[in-house]
Amino acid sequence: VQLQASGGGLVQAGGSLSISCEFSGRTLRDFRFMGWFRQAPGKEREFVAAISGSGGRTYGADSVKGRFTISRDNAKNTVYLQMNSLKPEDTAVYYCVAGTRLILSSVRFASAYEYWGQGTQVTVSS
Repeated sequence: VQLQASGGGLVQAGGSLSISCEFSGRTLRDFRFMGWFRQAPGKEREFVAAISGSGGRTYGADSVKGRFTISRDNAKNTVYLQMNSLKPEDTAVYYCVAGTRLILSSVRFASAYEYWGQGTQVTVSS
């Protein structure tokens, strides 16, 4: 299984950016949850958003609710993160993740996910 993240870049505060994660080796329905984590310099990795593998239910961190939207395209085997109203504190490396065994109560924990992409840098300038 490989997760290939792309779409990061530099954007001004208040702007928008969409990042994507293309899966290979398994289909999205093979996973219990897929999602995104991020890690800023000097900080711990933190949960951003997750989407279920079957029904498409979504979950997000309080810090991004109303601004970020996670979605999926089964035909393209790709998960997306649409980021609007970006803030400088959103600057981080964003990692896509996927897990086959985690349960709903663990979606916010990095250790629950077996598969990680390589990360894509998102930089928000003030």
